[in-house]
Amino acid sequence: MEERRENKMGVMPIKRLIITMSLPMMVSMLVQALYNVVDSIFVARLSENALTAVTLAFPMQNLMIAVGSGTGVGVNALLSRALGEKRFERSDAAANMGLFLTVLNIAVFALLGAFGARPFIATQTADPEIAEYAVTYLSIVNCLSAGLFFQMMFERLLQATGRTLQSMISQATGAIINIIFDPIMIFGLFGFPKMGVAGAALATVLGQCVAAVLGLFLNLKTNPDIRLSVRRIMRPDREIISRIYAVGVPSILMMSIGSLMTYCMNRILIAFSATATAVFGVYFKLQSFFFMPVFGMNNGLIPVLAYNYGARKRSRIDEALRFASLLAVSIMLVGTVAFHLIPGTLLDLFNASPDMKEIGIPALRIISLCFPVAGVCIALGSVFQAFSMSLYSLIISVGRQLVVLIPAAWILARVGGLIAIWWAFPLAETISLILSVVLFRKLYREKVATL
Repeated sequence: MEERRENKMGVMPIKRLIITMSLPMMVSMLVQALYNVVDSIFVARLSENALTAVTLAFPMQNLMIAVGSGTGVGVNALLSRALGEKRFERSDAAANMGLFLTVLNIAVFALLGAFGARPFIATQTADPEIAEYAVTYLSIVNCLSAGLFFQMMFERLLQATGRTLQSMISQATGAIINIIFDPIMIFGLFGFPKMGVAGAALATVLGQCVAAVLGLFLNLKTNPDIRLSVRRIMRPDREIISRIYAVGVPSILMMSIGSLMTYCMNRILIAFSATATAVFGVYFKLQSFFFMPVFGMNNGLIPVLAYNYGARKRSRIDEALRFASLLAVSIMLVGTVAFHLIPGTLLDLFNASPDMKEIGIPALRIISLCFPVAGVCIALGSVFQAFSMSLYSLIISVGRQLVVLIPAAWILARVGGLIAIWWAFPLAETISLILSVVLFRKLYREKVATL
């Protein structure tokens, strides 16, 4: 077999490595955040009800992302560690089984889109216009989810082997295609029919499919660290799949909890008004400008930590964590400042009515207080994923979103009304930080300190 050289993750200076690995991912995540915002900006031009409908569809859409991304996290951790240990047959098996699991995910969510979209939306609203918009959007993105799932897996394979620039190219290309076709398909430009909310969904699917095709090409042509084979993809390896899901299932559950959280928050907020729910949706779009780059840094950091853990290089793990934590907090501080200084301007991007501004301005200011704390939690969470301890991330996510956030929001809604609900976010993030530090110290003593 052809000899493979030492990967850059084991030899490049850490700060340079983190920047090299993370910057392309951060840029691509920023482009993704821009797409998310632009998508909602165009939908908001249709009506506030259309914006609310997309918000109600988000929990199911986020569940797809959770399953695809969580599966990718499992593949990423197993693949990177195998490369660090020079077990190349195992790294190839992880890549091929990742694609096998991707096919299964596509089939499951196509069925959910076909038969589950309408019942799901009916649990959140009785408004016929909002419901019809939401069902239309959700049915399309679920039934045509192949692009989404393959895009995420191919990008994870590139990230796991240190090729984050190629991953950025794939993700950014998909997002740009989406941004271009959003107004064309929503409003019927250049001879296209005017499709409204359906056009927004189809533009999303088109961008994902283009990114998936490009991701496959980049893996085949520029990624010699893995070998993809249709024969191996079609022959499930139970041991490898169990290893992938040992890391991936806690990650899937952790991100799925986000879907449950947004679903519950939608239910709490819509009891006040559809506008309050729309504000929550706008907040999620705007915060992605700051959270997505930090998640991009996280995606670049995980293979670095996993590789150097496999190579037993403790000093490189320590330095990577210190630098990444500082970077994450710095980015999140920028978000806090922006949300405090120009909340009205940010809401105007979404054609905000006076009622939406009255609700949204204090909401953005209150929630953004917890951004720097969230940055630390995300950086510490990368350790749990890289060292195959995603169960810790699950415990933290359950504690933050289900044990604290939703009950606190429900109680505050009854005690202090709508504006009090937003204080549940800083409270929940503080609990998350405490749990993160406690579990990180435990993991560090057991795994890293012994290297």
